[in-house]
Amino acid sequence: MARLKQATATSAGGIVIRFTGGLPELVVGRRNRSRDGVTWTLPKGTPNARETPEETALREVREETGLDVRIVRPFDGIEYFFVQGRTRIHKTVHYFLMVPTGGDLDRHDHEFDEVRWVGFDEAAGLLTFETERALVARAGAAAVDDGFPAAPASEEAAS
Repeated sequence: MARLKQATATSAGGIVIRFTGGLPELVVGRRNRSRDGVTWTLPKGTPNARETPEETALREVREETGLDVRIVRPFDGIEYFFVQGRTRIHKTVHYFLMVPTGGDLDRHDHEFDEVRWVGFDEAAGLLTFETERALVARAGAAAVDDGFPAAPASEEAAS
């Protein structure tokens, strides 16, 4: 039996948070993929040449969700392995906490079939991958920290 080749990959994305009725919500997207079926995930993607993780995260979130966003602060990353063809890939995804500054979910690109705001409680049961569920649980706690932008600043942004 032939051994799989090994490779690494890096992506960046965002956990976009707004407050509605004093409660934090985040943006998630649904993909219909033949190999995985339906998946609900956070927006993220691969950097372009000479792009920083912050630039990648801002671009990917804008493309995949239709929202204009601002980074509040770097957040945790996740790591996982997957196989593509005959290669086993170790992937690291850098995440940033973000707030919407404009845009519209209806402007999302083709990578997601649907994009929507959900409460953190709903996200726990909706997100497909355990690594993202754990990340979102930590982000929910960070969203209600004293250091996170006050609810009124993002209450009306990006419906």
